[in-house]
Amino acid sequence: MQEAPNNPAQIGPYACGPGQPLLLIAGPCVIESEELSLLIARRLKEIVAGQRVNLVFKASFDKANRTSAAAFRGAGLKAGLAVLAKIKQETGLPVTTDIHESDQAAPVAEVCDLLQIPAFLARQTDLLVAAAQTGKAVNVKKGQFMAPWDMKHVVQKLGSAGCKNVLLCERGTFFGYGRLVNDMRALIQMRELGVPVIFDATHSVQEPGGLGSATGGNRAMVEPLARAATAIGIDGLFFETHPDPDNAPSDGPNMLRLDDFSGVLKRILQIRQTVESLA
Repeated sequence: MQEAPNNPAQIGPYACGPGQPLLLIAGPCVIESEELSLLIARRLKEIVAGQRVNLVFKASFDKANRTSAAAFRGAGLKAGLAVLAKIKQETGLPVTTDIHESDQAAPVAEVCDLLQIPAFLARQTDLLVAAAQTGKAVNVKKGQFMAPWDMKHVVQKLGSAGCKNVLLCERGTFFGYGRLVNDMRALIQMRELGVPVIFDATHSVQEPGGLGSATGGNRAMVEPLARAATAIGIDGLFFETHPDPDNAPSDGPNMLRLDDFSGVLKRILQIRQTVESLA
């Protein structure tokens, strides 16, 4: 019989789950340069200092599912992992990134403490198995086309391949063309699968293909949704942030401005403190 996954789950030096500090997965959408990535990582570390928050830095080495073939995709696997390794070394932060193909799992696991599976690939069995076999924690974003209870199969696939530290992430559900909505019941329903649940506040406000040749978004809705998810009860939050999101090469319309991040986090933690006092 397959054993139940760890809850709290272990992500590098952190535990994520009931009774644990908020897990915060944050960083830019894509690695643009080592300099910019380090700047964002250092600033995020400063923001969470002294807070009951465990920070994992996130940035993608490749945006493999861009709307247009001409869109910026990132630094690539080798260069991107070098940047993430540098951030980990200089800041001491655990790091994570997306994998899109099975053969990326092993090299990414040499650097990253957490492997992330993109929503469009949540059902890809070979990818899940490859991620599980690295021995690292795995965060799977629920497909925009999937019901929350269908994620039990994701948990089972990872568990059967040896992964005990599983996180599930809610990032919105398709609502017609070019729109996503959040059914907040999904947070509770996925938690009932016995794993920690993360709420992705920035991708939840995406408007896929909304700019014609690129994805749009509604940044103004990021904080309200993050507040709602926190009030319902989650184990972690995912944000993409950038010093100048309006000029970022990927996901700019839904990323938070780095200068605004401290205030957003402060208000969210006030809600979380209230929720924890009611438990």
